Amino acid sequence: MATLDQCRAALDRLARNMSGADGQVRSAAALDRSLSCRLTDPDVTFLGRLAHGTIEDVTSVPGPPPYRAEIRLAMSGDDLIALVDGELDFARAWGRGRVRLEAGVRDLLRLRKLL
Repeated sequence: MATLDQCRAALDRLARNMSGADGQVRSAAALDRSLSCRLTDPDVTFLGRLAHGTIEDVTSVPGPPPYRAEIRLAMSGDDLIALVDGELDFARAWGRGRVRLEAGVRDLLRLRKLL
């Protein structure tokens, strides 16, 4: 099981990867939306903002998110790390129910370029 520090490091890597992207990925990441990433283990939610092509202002709270973010992810800590490291395909993980993504229809259409 992934530790809280490992999960935070994975989110930091994801933010760096997004800020260094170009083309369609860069334009997809240019949304300005609140973001939550609920990790079922270690039972924590990371909250932040998808803005300026990266993830900003990341904080963590124990348990479920205290408010409904505009873009919501849920998965295990191990799956987060595997996704960021390129060891787990998002579409397959989503299709098998290992990863949940909730957002408005327009946001989902833009985010699919990231995934």
